Amino acid sequence: MKDFFKMMFASALGFIIASFTLISMLIMFAMMGSIMGSFGKQESFVLQNNSVLNLRLEGVIQERIAESDPFTELIGGVPTAVGMNDIIGAIRKAKSNDKIKGIYLDTRIFAASTATLAEIRQELEDFKESGKFIVAYADTYTQSGYYLASVADKVAINPQGMLDIHGIASVPLFYKDALQKLGVEMQLFKVGTYKSFAEPYTQTEMSEANREQVSSFITDIWNSMKTDMAASRSMENAQIDSIANRFPMLRKTDFLLSRNLVDTVLYESEMKNYLRKILEIEEDAKIPSATVAEMKSLKTAAIRKSTNSIALLYATGGIASGNRSNGIQDKFFVNEIEKLRKDDDIKAVVFRINSGGGSAYASEQIWKAISDLKSEKPVVVSMGDVAASGGYYIACNADKIVAQPTTITGSIGIFGMFPNFSGTFDKLGIDTDVVKTNEFSDFGDVSRAFNAQEAAMMQAYVDSGYDLFLTRCAEGRGMPKDSLAKYAEGRVWTGHQAREIGLVDELGGVDEAIRIAAEMANLGKSYAVFEYPRIKSPFEEIFSKNKEELAAKTLKSYLGESYDMFMLLKDIKEQDYIQARIPYELNIK
Repeated sequence: MKDFFKMMFASALGFIIASFTLISMLIMFAMMGSIMGSFGKQESFVLQNNSVLNLRLEGVIQERIAESDPFTELIGGVPTAVGMNDIIGAIRKAKSNDKIKGIYLDTRIFAASTATLAEIRQELEDFKESGKFIVAYADTYTQSGYYLASVADKVAINPQGMLDIHGIASVPLFYKDALQKLGVEMQLFKVGTYKSFAEPYTQTEMSEANREQVSSFITDIWNSMKTDMAASRSMENAQIDSIANRFPMLRKTDFLLSRNLVDTVLYESEMKNYLRKILEIEEDAKIPSATVAEMKSLKTAAIRKSTNSIALLYATGGIASGNRSNGIQDKFFVNEIEKLRKDDDIKAVVFRINSGGGSAYASEQIWKAISDLKSEKPVVVSMGDVAASGGYYIACNADKIVAQPTTITGSIGIFGMFPNFSGTFDKLGIDTDVVKTNEFSDFGDVSRAFNAQEAAMMQAYVDSGYDLFLTRCAEGRGMPKDSLAKYAEGRVWTGHQAREIGLVDELGGVDEAIRIAAEMANLGKSYAVFEYPRIKSPFEEIFSKNKEELAAKTLKSYLGESYDMFMLLKDIKEQDYIQARIPYELNIK
């Protein structure tokens, strides 16, 4: 009887708690709906005459981001990010809109890769062709910020400001000694002299082959950047190197003026007055301006999907097996590609890849889907910051490949890495034993190292996977296999280098890839471009069944630069053992 009353009391209490929770959730949703409704009633942005595009760059510049929503604004704490596509879209609108007279480039502390910077810089150069002005101002110019600002007609800096030009370095971390202290040995099976992903786990410094390739691609990236900066500032390339070797960041603004890095030294209030003079408005008048977000909100003529449409398919992140929308998961992407293949209104596809690779198995699945798509309509790859290893695997079969000069690509090679925790078990005093029915029943047991026969079998398996990768690339690029092999071996190339050896067809950004796709599909200039897959807003992510996407973004906001390394370790543990990945985290500074 006592147990009966306990159960009855527990049930009643549970019912009360559940009811209270349900009522609370209903109230919360009602409040949210009311608040969102009030947000929706806010006045829409109206662009004024004689305006400037206030291009303020801070936070992280990503390929594209979700549409903002009132709920995200309410909860706060969401990492600052802006989509590259939104920045480019704002610049293009500003170029064609008569109400916009110029761009005020305000570079803060922001993060963007060199390929992303090149894409934005090219758009700024195109903007200047309209005859409109660009002025740049900052308290501190980072190297990335100055790379963009050097395009401006006038570059100004705070009298006590700083300007950083230092060149490029790659500073990888090595964990072999730390793993040894824990008793962990990483067993490596790879193909490719330059395939150096596992070096941080198996060595204490770069191999000579890896040092050679890293030196090659960072030098090529720097040459591209300094050529652009020198051309914009009417300087020689050697002058940029000379300045970088004197580390201008710790020098006074007189040095910056004397070396023609900046045009003038002004406080921000003085810069605003200079801007007013250009716009021919009174000294105390408010400067009409529009932000990237406000330009995005401007109503444009509705573009309806027509029988002449181009799909812009974004593939960003690590390649893995799965059916989720975060990263590049094979089942999800194969399904997206199949939809585009079956859609008769889609006449061509631009496959935008920004990935350092991942699972070799998942890469093969996506390669097959692209092959099927290519048999029915043109496929043009647009490479972003990185399209290497597995990222190149899924790109190699396209009709055309377009990359930025500073894109990181190639890395044709695979590896398998398996942890051996026998040393850890010894340190902890843990013993293991085994009973098995067949010779290889305990294959992959982490409590011991591979024996000679197992190691030979594993290496043969990896060799076979590399041969398939090489075959896919050779067939996709229309090159003899032995010729392509000279540029494989896991070696990383820049987009500029890749074009010279035949891994890439053209240099340019998304716009160039779209132009080529339209030409291949005989669309002329009458076509519409639609982005796929649809990205979820933060509000949708919170209430969707897939909580991992939100968790990943939250984790990234806290771990910062350490997030990628954390995810690589997580992938090695959870994903397929055979990987087609770029050599470690490049860590370019």
